[in-house]
Amino acid sequence: MPWEDDSDTDGNGPEIIVEDAGWRAVVPHVERLVRRASNASLIWMERRFSGVALVLPETIVLSSDRIVKTLNARHRGRNKPTNVLTFEPPPGYPGGEIILALGVVCREARAARKPVSHHLAHLIAHGVLHLSGHDHHEAGDARRMEMEEVRVLAMMGLPNPWKSRT
Repeated sequence: MPWEDDSDTDGNGPEIIVEDAGWRAVVPHVERLVRRASNASLIWMERRFSGVALVLPETIVLSSDRIVKTLNARHRGRNKPTNVLTFEPPPGYPGGEIILALGVVCREARAARKPVSHHLAHLIAHGVLHLSGHDHHEAGDARRMEMEEVRVLAMMGLPNPWKSRT
């Protein structure tokens, strides 16, 4: 049986901000899914990397392509929206931030013939891994990060996002 956390909010975990109401139209109970994906990611990270200091997301923002494009240009020098941005906290402050672009996430899910909810859960796991120091600049690092994402999603009963659907 897959791991599941059905609590809408328990006072723990990141603040979830739905900045673009369109998220609620494409993903039913989107806050619940984001919380489940975030919690599963954190539980997996604690199990897998016990003793390692983890940076937890303080905030997860479900935003628009326009806002993410602006942030991506300002902070990464890329004048286009991307699916997910992660921001580590300033030194001495807890928690980081994960920001997702609705249009990009929907287009990617549609192109991969996957439910938007599955792609969103995958990107939350991806963002949590980034905050905890994982990266994908080198091939070996990318493969390790992909496998961690697969394991988090498996805890939620979701399929491997790296296997194409036929």
